[in-house]
Amino acid sequence: MDASPSRGRARRLLLPLTAAAWAIALVGGCSGAGSSPADARVQQGAVARATDDLESRYQDVIRDVLPSVVQIGADDSLGSGIVYDDKGHIVTNAHVVGSAKTFDVTVATGEKGLKASLVSSYPEQDLAVVKLNDIPGGLRAAKFGDAEKVQVGQIVLAMGSPLGLSSSVTQGIVSALGRTVSESSSGGGTGATLADMVQTSAAINPGNSGGALVNLDSEVIGIPTLAAADPQLGGSAAPGIGFAIPVSMVRTVADQIIKSGKVTDSGRAALNITGRTVVDGDYQPAGVAIVSVQKDGAAEKAGLRTGDVITAIDDTPITTITSLSEALAGEKPGEQVTVTYSRGDSKKTVRATLGEI
Repeated sequence: MDASPSRGRARRLLLPLTAAAWAIALVGGCSGAGSSPADARVQQGAVARATDDLESRYQDVIRDVLPSVVQIGADDSLGSGIVYDDKGHIVTNAHVVGSAKTFDVTVATGEKGLKASLVSSYPEQDLAVVKLNDIPGGLRAAKFGDAEKVQVGQIVLAMGSPLGLSSSVTQGIVSALGRTVSESSSGGGTGATLADMVQTSAAINPGNSGGALVNLDSEVIGIPTLAAADPQLGGSAAPGIGFAIPVSMVRTVADQIIKSGKVTDSGRAALNITGRTVVDGDYQPAGVAIVSVQKDGAAEKAGLRTGDVITAIDDTPITTITSLSEALAGEKPGEQVTVTYSRGDSKKTVRATLGEI
């Protein structure tokens, strides 16, 4: 169910040296010929304690968070979700729910056949909220972290139902922040372009979508959403490169859906057009032709019209619909950009104040 980004991105680094491995390296680098057996025993004890401490932290996090991670059955597919509050709201990916309106939900504590209904889906950010029809005793809402405190190199655990294996846990690190990736619209993806994604080396497989990416403080810092694909391997998954929607966006979308039944303020910039990719004489992508402009939208106010071909946003070349979406993903509504476009045989530029999706 996981879609793939349109561009390959570097991702899975192996887990950095753990406290135990670091201690071993330190011992190996510092011990001299004069070390006594007693010294060696002390060092070995320190290594064992470091290993035990890290293992205990992993186990504590799993005990804290796993009861808040559910498996969601939608039509013929399976995905994951996170219990968002004590009212039975569950946040997941839009591509997990698809077009379904009702779902079978299995919680980690073992109850089967719980029923849930769709509250709303927001494919533009690949997020959705469903609500349990009946709330079982002991249902535990997850604790959500602070996106500003997420750092590269931070140890994380991914929890979900990869390949239908419920309550599975993988480990990795935060490999990078601020990635912009685009989902495929085939294979169940929404085709959305997603900004500010958290890149992780924790294994993400089909079925992990909608689950939890968690730090060692038992806080959800993102929702695993897609894995990278390597075009040179025929689109096969690129090991160790996964992407999660950051917790800040999860909260923004989920809170609006729960309050209003829909997203009322996306925070996503747009030119307010529909368009299509055009090709040049060599049949290579060469820009985005405007098919229609929204009345009083950003493009119309800037003087753009149907038939114009957008070729750049500021200094970023635009060759496809995807590249246009990616160029706008890093902008905010109300900001100004320079749009380069062609009209007939003329090349023009115009300043446009961005609207909102």
